[in-house]
Amino acid sequence: MKGKWFFTVVLLSMVFFVPFAGRGQSKYSNEFLSLGVGAKGLALANTQVAMTSDVTSGYWNPAGLANVEQKYQLSLMHAEYFASIAKYDFVAFSYRVDELQSIGATIIRFGVENIPNTTQLIDKQGNVDYDRITNFNAADWGILLSYGRTFKQVKGLAFGGNFKIIHRRIGDFTGAWGFGLDAGLQYQLKKWKFGLTLKDVTSTFNVWYFNLSDEMKEVFELTGNEIPQNGLEYTMPRLLIGSGRDFDLGKGFSLMTTIDLDMSFDGRRNELINSKAMNISPHMGIEFGYKNIVFLRTGVGNIQKERKLDLEKGEKNVVTCQINLGIGFCIKDIVTVDYAYCDIGDVSVALYSHVFSLKLALNSLKKASSQ
Repeated sequence: MKGKWFFTVVLLSMVFFVPFAGRGQSKYSNEFLSLGVGAKGLALANTQVAMTSDVTSGYWNPAGLANVEQKYQLSLMHAEYFASIAKYDFVAFSYRVDELQSIGATIIRFGVENIPNTTQLIDKQGNVDYDRITNFNAADWGILLSYGRTFKQVKGLAFGGNFKIIHRRIGDFTGAWGFGLDAGLQYQLKKWKFGLTLKDVTSTFNVWYFNLSDEMKEVFELTGNEIPQNGLEYTMPRLLIGSGRDFDLGKGFSLMTTIDLDMSFDGRRNELINSKAMNISPHMGIEFGYKNIVFLRTGVGNIQKERKLDLEKGEKNVVTCQINLGIGFCIKDIVTVDYAYCDIGDVSVALYSHVFSLKLALNSLKKASSQ
Protein backbone atom coordinates (compact mmCIF):
# COMPACT_ATOMS: atom_id res chain seq x y z
CA MET A 1 0.00 0.00 0.00
CA LYS A 2 2.82 2.40 0.86
CA GLY A 3 4.48 1.81 -2.48
CA LYS A 4 1.20 2.38 -4.31
CA TRP A 5 0.68 5.59 -2.35
CA PHE A 6 4.09 6.90 -3.40
CA PHE A 7 3.54 6.23 -7.09
CA THR A 8 0.11 7.86 -6.84
CA VAL A 9 1.85 11.02 -5.62
CA VAL A 10 4.26 10.77 -8.57
CA LEU A 11 1.38 10.57 -11.05
CA LEU A 12 -0.42 13.51 -9.45
CA SER A 13 2.80 15.54 -9.64
CA MET A 14 3.08 14.79 -13.34
CA VAL A 15 -0.54 15.83 -13.88
CA PHE A 16 0.28 19.17 -12.23
CA PHE A 17 3.38 19.50 -14.38
CA VAL A 18 1.94 18.71 -17.83
CA PRO A 19 -0.11 21.92 -18.33
CA PHE A 20 3.08 23.98 -18.47
CA ALA A 21 4.41 21.98 -21.41
CA GLY A 22 2.45 23.90 -24.01
CA ARG A 23 3.57 27.37 -23.02
CA GLY A 24 6.16 29.50 -24.78
CA GLN A 25 9.57 29.54 -23.17
CA SER A 26 13.15 30.74 -23.33
CA LYS A 27 15.11 27.64 -24.21
CA TYR A 28 18.26 26.91 -22.19
CA SER A 29 17.41 29.65 -19.70
CA ASN A 30 19.40 29.44 -16.45
CA GLU A 31 21.41 26.48 -17.75
CA PHE A 32 24.19 27.22 -15.26
CA LEU A 33 21.90 25.62 -12.66
CA SER A 34 22.03 22.33 -14.58
CA LEU A 35 25.80 21.75 -14.33
CA GLY A 36 25.64 19.79 -11.07
CA VAL A 37 27.37 20.35 -7.73
CA GLY A 38 29.81 18.39 -5.60
CA ALA A 39 32.53 16.15 -6.98
CA LYS A 40 30.60 13.05 -5.87
CA GLY A 41 27.52 13.93 -7.90
CA LEU A 42 29.58 14.96 -10.93
CA ALA A 43 31.60 11.72 -10.85
CA LEU A 44 28.31 9.79 -10.81
CA ALA A 45 27.08 11.67 -13.90
CA ASN A 46 24.56 13.70 -11.88
CA THR A 47 22.59 10.64 -10.74
CA GLN A 48 21.57 11.93 -7.32
CA VAL A 49 17.80 12.40 -7.36
CA ALA A 50 17.03 9.21 -5.44
CA MET A 51 20.29 8.72 -3.51
CA THR A 52 21.18 12.17 -2.18
CA SER A 53 20.98 12.47 1.60
CA ASP A 54 23.47 15.19 2.55
CA VAL A 55 23.90 18.93 2.34
CA THR A 56 24.01 18.87 -1.49
CA SER A 57 20.37 17.72 -1.50
CA GLY A 58 19.31 21.34 -1.66
CA TYR A 59 20.50 21.23 -5.27
CA TRP A 60 19.73 17.65 -6.33
CA ASN A 61 16.48 16.94 -4.49
CA PRO A 62 15.41 18.99 -1.45
CA ALA A 63 13.59 15.94 -0.05
CA GLY A 64 17.02 14.42 0.64
CA LEU A 65 17.65 17.05 3.33
CA ALA A 66 15.17 15.19 5.53
CA ASN A 67 17.60 12.24 5.65
CA VAL A 68 20.73 14.18 6.62
CA GLU A 69 22.12 12.46 9.73
CA GLN A 70 24.28 15.23 11.18
CA LYS A 71 23.11 18.37 12.91
CA TYR A 72 25.28 20.59 10.72
CA GLN A 73 26.80 20.02 7.30
CA LEU A 74 28.87 22.33 5.11
CA SER A 75 30.01 21.69 1.54
CA LEU A 76 32.38 23.67 -0.69
CA MET A 77 33.36 23.18 -4.33
CA HIS A 78 35.46 24.99 -6.89
CA ALA A 79 35.80 24.06 -10.55
CA GLU A 80 37.23 25.72 -13.65
CA TYR A 81 36.06 25.18 -17.20
CA PHE A 82 37.39 26.02 -20.67
CA ALA A 83 41.06 26.32 -19.72
CA SER A 84 40.21 28.22 -16.51
CA ILE A 85 38.28 30.91 -18.38
CA ALA A 86 35.08 30.16 -16.45
CA LYS A 87 34.94 29.76 -12.67
CA TYR A 88 32.28 27.63 -11.03
CA ASP A 89 31.79 27.82 -7.24
CA PHE A 90 29.35 26.21 -4.85
CA VAL A 91 28.75 26.44 -1.10
CA ALA A 92 25.93 24.88 0.89
CA PHE A 93 24.91 24.59 4.53
CA SER A 94 22.28 22.41 6.19
CA TYR A 95 20.82 22.32 9.68
CA ARG A 96 18.73 19.51 11.16
CA VAL A 97 15.87 21.13 13.05
CA ASP A 98 14.58 17.93 14.64
CA GLU A 99 14.08 14.24 13.85
CA LEU A 100 11.66 15.01 11.01
CA GLN A 101 12.89 18.14 9.26
CA SER A 102 15.96 19.99 8.02
CA ILE A 103 16.64 23.29 6.32
CA GLY A 104 19.45 24.35 4.00
CA ALA A 105 20.91 27.16 1.93
CA THR A 106 22.90 26.86 -1.30
CA ILE A 107 24.84 29.48 -3.27
CA ILE A 108 26.07 28.82 -6.82
CA ARG A 109 28.17 31.14 -8.96
CA PHE A 110 29.30 30.71 -12.56
CA GLY A 111 31.37 33.56 -13.89
CA VAL A 112 33.79 34.75 -16.54
CA GLU A 113 36.09 37.67 -15.77
CA ASN A 114 38.04 40.22 -17.80
CA ILE A 115 35.97 39.98 -20.98
CA PRO A 116 37.16 42.60 -23.54
CA ASN A 117 34.56 45.21 -24.44
CA THR A 118 35.38 46.22 -28.02
CA THR A 119 32.26 48.26 -28.77
CA GLN A 120 34.30 51.47 -28.54
CA LEU A 121 37.36 50.13 -30.39
CA ILE A 122 36.76 52.42 -33.36
CA ASP A 123 36.36 56.13 -32.66
CA LYS A 124 34.02 58.49 -34.51
CA GLN A 125 36.73 59.29 -37.06
CA GLY A 126 37.03 55.61 -37.96
CA ASN A 127 40.38 55.09 -36.27
CA VAL A 128 41.17 51.88 -34.38
CA ASP A 129 42.26 52.75 -30.84
CA TYR A 130 43.12 49.78 -28.62
CA ASP A 131 43.25 52.06 -25.59
CA ARG A 132 39.45 52.31 -25.85
CA ILE A 133 39.08 48.61 -25.00
CA THR A 134 37.81 48.00 -21.49
CA ASN A 135 37.08 44.81 -19.56
CA PHE A 136 33.95 43.60 -17.81
CA ASN A 137 32.79 40.56 -15.86
CA ALA A 138 29.78 38.31 -16.38
CA ALA A 139 28.40 36.21 -13.55
CA ASP A 140 25.34 34.09 -12.84
CA TRP A 141 24.25 33.64 -9.22
CA GLY A 142 21.76 31.16 -7.82
CA ILE A 143 20.55 31.06 -4.20
CA LEU A 144 18.44 28.11 -3.04
CA LEU A 145 16.61 28.14 0.29
CA SER A 146 15.57 24.55 1.01
CA TYR A 147 13.35 22.55 3.34
CA GLY A 148 13.02 18.77 3.73
CA ARG A 149 10.73 16.67 5.92
CA THR A 150 9.90 13.02 6.54
CA PHE A 151 6.48 11.56 7.44
CA LYS A 152 5.76 9.63 10.59
CA GLN A 153 2.65 8.21 8.97
CA VAL A 154 4.45 6.81 5.91
CA LYS A 155 7.81 5.23 6.66
CA GLY A 156 10.48 5.93 4.09
CA LEU A 157 8.73 8.92 2.47
CA ALA A 158 10.22 12.42 2.42
CA PHE A 159 9.33 15.61 0.61
CA GLY A 160 11.07 18.95 0.17
CA GLY A 161 11.09 22.24 -1.68
CA ASN A 162 13.33 25.08 -2.82
CA PHE A 163 12.75 28.79 -3.16
CA LYS A 164 15.19 30.05 -5.81
CA ILE A 165 16.60 33.51 -6.29
CA ILE A 166 18.50 34.13 -9.54
CA HIS A 167 20.74 37.09 -10.30
CA ARG A 168 22.56 37.40 -13.61
CA ARG A 169 24.80 40.30 -14.50
CA ILE A 170 26.85 41.21 -17.56
CA GLY A 171 29.12 44.13 -16.74
CA ASP A 172 27.26 47.38 -16.17
CA PHE A 173 25.24 46.85 -19.34
CA THR A 174 22.56 44.42 -18.29
CA GLY A 175 21.31 42.16 -15.55
CA ALA A 176 18.36 40.09 -14.44
CA TRP A 177 16.54 39.00 -11.30
CA GLY A 178 14.59 35.78 -11.20
CA PHE A 179 12.51 33.70 -8.82
CA GLY A 180 11.22 30.13 -8.89
CA LEU A 181 10.32 26.98 -6.99
CA ASP A 182 11.51 23.36 -6.98
CA ALA A 183 9.78 20.39 -5.36
CA GLY A 184 11.04 16.90 -4.56
CA LEU A 185 10.04 13.50 -3.22
CA GLN A 186 12.04 10.50 -2.02
CA TYR A 187 10.79 7.08 -1.03
CA GLN A 188 12.63 4.03 0.28
CA LEU A 189 11.00 0.65 -0.30
CA LYS A 190 13.07 -2.06 1.42
CA LYS A 191 16.53 -1.79 -0.20
CA TRP A 192 15.37 0.32 -3.15
CA LYS A 193 15.29 4.10 -3.24
CA PHE A 194 13.20 6.25 -5.55
CA GLY A 195 13.27 9.98 -6.15
CA LEU A 196 11.52 12.69 -8.10
CA THR A 197 12.42 16.35 -8.55
CA LEU A 198 10.32 18.97 -10.30
CA LYS A 199 12.64 21.80 -11.28
CA ASP A 200 11.05 25.21 -11.84
CA VAL A 201 7.60 23.89 -10.92
CA THR A 202 5.79 27.13 -11.71
CA SER A 203 8.45 28.25 -14.20
CA THR A 204 11.33 30.44 -13.09
CA PHE A 205 10.94 34.03 -14.23
CA ASN A 206 13.89 36.27 -15.05
CA VAL A 207 13.22 39.99 -15.42
CA TRP A 208 15.97 41.52 -17.59
CA TYR A 209 16.96 45.18 -17.49
CA PHE A 210 19.42 47.02 -19.74
CA ASN A 211 21.56 50.06 -19.02
CA LEU A 212 23.31 50.90 -22.27
CA SER A 213 25.24 54.14 -22.69
CA ASP A 214 24.44 56.48 -25.58
CA GLU A 215 27.76 55.55 -27.19
CA MET A 216 26.92 51.85 -27.07
CA LYS A 217 23.43 52.44 -28.48
CA GLU A 218 25.02 54.38 -31.34
CA VAL A 219 27.37 51.46 -32.09
CA PHE A 220 24.42 49.06 -32.11
CA GLU A 221 22.53 51.26 -34.59
CA LEU A 222 25.52 51.73 -36.90
CA THR A 223 26.23 48.00 -37.00
CA GLY A 224 22.63 47.02 -37.66
CA ASN A 225 22.05 45.41 -34.27
CA GLU A 226 18.84 45.69 -32.31
CA ILE A 227 18.98 47.73 -29.14
CA PRO A 228 17.88 45.28 -26.45
CA GLN A 229 14.81 46.15 -24.41
CA ASN A 230 13.79 45.22 -20.90
CA GLY A 231 11.90 41.96 -20.97
CA LEU A 232 10.79 38.75 -19.29
CA GLU A 233 12.43 35.33 -19.73
CA TYR A 234 11.19 32.18 -18.07
CA THR A 235 12.50 28.67 -17.64
CA MET A 236 10.23 25.73 -18.42
CA PRO A 237 9.70 23.06 -15.74
CA ARG A 238 11.77 19.87 -15.91
CA LEU A 239 11.05 16.48 -14.40
CA LEU A 240 13.86 14.33 -12.96
CA ILE A 241 13.17 10.75 -11.89
CA GLY A 242 15.71 8.41 -10.32
CA SER A 243 16.11 5.08 -8.57
CA GLY A 244 18.98 3.23 -6.96
CA ARG A 245 20.04 0.59 -4.51
CA ASP A 246 22.83 -0.11 -2.02
CA PHE A 247 24.39 -3.58 -1.88
CA ASP A 248 26.44 -5.06 0.96
CA LEU A 249 29.24 -7.11 -0.62
CA GLY A 250 30.67 -8.30 2.70
CA LYS A 251 34.02 -7.73 4.44
CA GLY A 252 33.43 -4.00 4.49
CA PHE A 253 32.82 -3.63 0.77
CA SER A 254 29.67 -2.01 -0.62
CA LEU A 255 28.17 -1.16 -4.00
CA MET A 256 25.72 1.53 -4.99
CA THR A 257 24.01 1.69 -8.38
CA THR A 258 21.68 4.39 -9.60
CA ILE A 259 19.99 5.61 -12.77
CA ASP A 260 18.22 8.91 -13.48
CA LEU A 261 15.98 10.11 -16.29
CA ASP A 262 15.90 13.85 -17.02
CA MET A 263 12.82 15.02 -18.92
CA SER A 264 12.57 18.42 -20.58
CA PHE A 265 9.55 19.91 -22.36
CA ASP A 266 10.90 22.99 -24.13
CA GLY A 267 11.15 21.61 -27.67
CA ARG A 268 13.44 19.12 -29.34
CA ARG A 269 16.92 18.75 -27.87
CA ASN A 270 19.80 16.52 -28.89
CA GLU A 271 19.03 13.84 -26.29
CA LEU A 272 18.93 10.06 -26.67
CA ILE A 273 15.12 10.15 -26.78
CA ASN A 274 13.71 13.35 -28.24
CA SER A 275 10.59 14.81 -29.78
CA LYS A 276 8.89 18.18 -30.02
CA ALA A 277 6.85 17.39 -26.92
CA MET A 278 9.42 15.74 -24.63
CA ASN A 279 13.09 14.82 -24.38
CA ILE A 280 14.50 12.09 -22.12
CA SER A 281 18.15 11.93 -21.11
CA PRO A 282 19.25 8.83 -19.14
CA HIS A 283 22.40 8.77 -17.02
CA MET A 284 23.83 6.11 -14.70
CA GLY A 285 26.28 5.93 -11.82
CA ILE A 286 28.15 3.25 -9.83
CA GLU A 287 30.02 3.62 -6.55
CA PHE A 288 32.25 1.04 -4.81
CA GLY A 289 32.97 1.69 -1.15
CA TYR A 290 35.14 0.21 1.58
CA LYS A 291 34.11 0.63 5.24
CA ASN A 292 32.67 4.05 4.45
CA ILE A 293 36.25 5.33 4.13
CA VAL A 294 37.22 5.09 0.45
CA PHE A 295 34.92 5.32 -2.57
CA LEU A 296 35.53 4.73 -6.27
CA ARG A 297 32.95 6.19 -8.64
CA THR A 298 32.07 6.32 -12.29
CA GLY A 299 29.15 7.62 -14.26
CA VAL A 300 27.85 7.67 -17.82
CA GLY A 301 25.80 10.59 -19.08
CA ASN A 302 25.37 13.14 -21.86
CA ILE A 303 24.24 10.32 -24.17
CA GLN A 304 23.54 11.81 -27.58
CA LYS A 305 23.10 10.89 -31.22
CA GLU A 306 25.57 12.58 -33.52
CA ARG A 307 25.90 12.59 -37.26
CA LYS A 308 29.42 11.83 -38.46
CA LEU A 309 30.82 11.75 -41.96
CA ASP A 310 32.27 8.43 -43.16
CA LEU A 311 34.20 8.77 -46.44
CA GLU A 312 32.99 5.34 -47.59
CA LYS A 313 29.46 5.13 -46.17
CA GLY A 314 28.56 8.81 -46.04
CA GLU A 315 26.78 10.29 -43.04
CA LYS A 316 25.81 7.98 -40.21
CA ASN A 317 24.35 8.34 -36.73
CA VAL A 318 26.71 7.59 -33.86
CA VAL A 319 25.77 7.38 -30.18
CA THR A 320 28.25 9.22 -27.97
CA CYS A 321 28.43 9.56 -24.20
CA GLN A 322 30.40 11.25 -21.44
CA ILE A 323 32.23 9.06 -18.90
CA ASN A 324 33.20 10.60 -15.57
CA LEU A 325 35.44 9.15 -12.88
CA GLY A 326 35.92 10.01 -9.23
CA ILE A 327 37.23 9.05 -5.84
CA GLY A 328 36.27 10.02 -2.30
CA PHE A 329 37.78 9.81 1.18
CA CYS A 330 35.85 10.04 4.44
CA ILE A 331 37.62 10.64 7.76
CA LYS A 332 35.67 9.54 10.86
CA ASP A 333 32.36 10.58 9.26
CA ILE A 334 33.39 14.20 9.77
CA VAL A 335 35.51 15.29 6.81
CA THR A 336 34.88 14.06 3.27
CA VAL A 337 37.08 15.00 0.32
CA ASP A 338 35.82 14.15 -3.17
CA TYR A 339 37.42 14.40 -6.60
CA ALA A 340 35.84 14.12 -10.05
CA TYR A 341 37.44 13.82 -13.47
CA CYS A 342 34.86 15.08 -15.94
CA ASP A 343 35.74 13.75 -19.35
CA ILE A 344 33.92 16.38 -21.39
CA GLY A 345 36.83 16.45 -23.82
CA ASP A 346 35.35 13.54 -25.77
CA VAL A 347 32.07 15.31 -26.47
CA SER A 348 33.13 18.91 -27.04
CA VAL A 349 36.13 21.09 -27.82
CA ALA A 350 36.41 21.95 -24.12
CA LEU A 351 39.26 20.65 -22.01
CA TYR A 352 39.08 18.05 -19.25
CA SER A 353 37.92 19.32 -15.88
CA HIS A 354 39.23 18.39 -12.44
CA VAL A 355 36.73 19.08 -9.68
CA PHE A 356 37.36 18.97 -5.93
CA SER A 357 34.81 19.36 -3.16
CA LEU A 358 34.91 19.28 0.64
CA LYS A 359 32.17 18.33 3.10
CA LEU A 360 32.19 18.82 6.86
CA ALA A 361 29.66 17.03 9.11
CA LEU A 362 29.36 17.95 12.78
CA ASN A 363 27.34 16.76 15.76
CA SER A 364 26.19 13.38 14.42
CA LEU A 365 22.73 12.49 15.66
CA LYS A 366 23.65 8.82 15.79
CA LYS A 367 26.68 9.51 17.98
CA ALA A 368 24.72 11.89 20.19
CA SER A 369 21.96 9.32 20.81
CA SER A 370 24.49 6.63 21.77
CA GLN A 371 26.18 8.76 24.41
